[in-house]
Amino acid sequence: MISKKSHNVINIISWISVTGIAVGTMALIIVLSAFNGLETLVEDLYASFDPDLKITVVEGKTFNSADFPKDKILALDAVEFYNAALEEVTLVKYNDKQTVATIKGVENSFYQMSGLDSLMIEGSINNNPENKNNVILGWGIANQLGLYISDYSFPIGLIVPKKGTKKGFTPGSEFNRKTADASGVFSVNPDFDTKYVLGNLEFVQSLLQQKNRLSSVEIGVKKNADWIGVKNELQKIVGNKYKVQTRYELNELVFKTNKTEKWITFLILAFILVIASFNIIGSLTMLIIDKQKDVWILKTMGANNGVIRKIFFAEGMLINLLGAVSGMVIGAFICWVQIQFGLLRLNGGVVEFYPIELNILDFVNVSIIVIIIGLIASWYPVQVLTKKYL
Repeated sequence: MISKKSHNVINIISWISVTGIAVGTMALIIVLSAFNGLETLVEDLYASFDPDLKITVVEGKTFNSADFPKDKILALDAVEFYNAALEEVTLVKYNDKQTVATIKGVENSFYQMSGLDSLMIEGSINNNPENKNNVILGWGIANQLGLYISDYSFPIGLIVPKKGTKKGFTPGSEFNRKTADASGVFSVNPDFDTKYVLGNLEFVQSLLQQKNRLSSVEIGVKKNADWIGVKNELQKIVGNKYKVQTRYELNELVFKTNKTEKWITFLILAFILVIASFNIIGSLTMLIIDKQKDVWILKTMGANNGVIRKIFFAEGMLINLLGAVSGMVIGAFICWVQIQFGLLRLNGGVVEFYPIELNILDFVNVSIIVIIIGLIASWYPVQVLTKKYL
């Protein structure tokens, strides 16, 4: 493969073939690793707000906490956190601005389960039981209201319609109103930042006039626990009146979209590798024509056509494998540099550096696709052209 040919252009085309395969393989490794990093980032972000498992009622919006088998659920070994929650759409007012949000009443276990305290960009989570009217807002909500914790001067107004109340003669009599103090602002992702205001469960139940009512129960499972097994156990405990969903089922579209984009990109880059493999066909074609005299010498020494074909086939595979190995090494090195030093930064994002995550399965998949392409690109000219020229 490295010996000089009678025509120097053959050497050049051979190394162009190696470079083409290397660049395509490198791109596959880098892009797949980037998708791995994004997938993990999205999962971590949703884990900062959504629970591992969520139990909701099948019919209606709320249920009575007194009828819920809390003790049986807490008795499960795999259950680490238990949070009762109540959600409802509310009008949020601050000074002369207002916006629509979803207020979610939670227990203190929610913050321990989600780790939301690490995503606070202003203020803090106030878990003081004496200040039940404290709330924390998503960054998008706070931005719409023009609310900054460092320059906080007015209480927040929360307004919700009374259930089953018709419009009365007294203006505003069909609404429940409460004021709250903002203790912090969090940022997870735009889906949550522009939607949620978090408050104490009892405070929200009082605002909605739904004492002892819940819209969901959120479960955090222990590390390395079998989510599906726990889900099935919970479903048996709560019965058909409730449904149990994992975090992936709650955000099924997001996770499926990430995986679909990853494999579509993989197929597109694999197609580019197919195009790059045409260089191998061209290189072997010219080599077969160039080496007719050498082949004749080998044949006079006793080599048959099978041996001749194996020589050319081996060269095609060497070109392919050299490109594949060098591409994977360079791709892995670039990913390692990004992981260690964060050369590619994300301005204004939740994370500072573009996430990269190397996965051994990606190297296996890339190796398989490169070998298949190399086999086809080497087999065709050897089988077809040796019959014509040799």
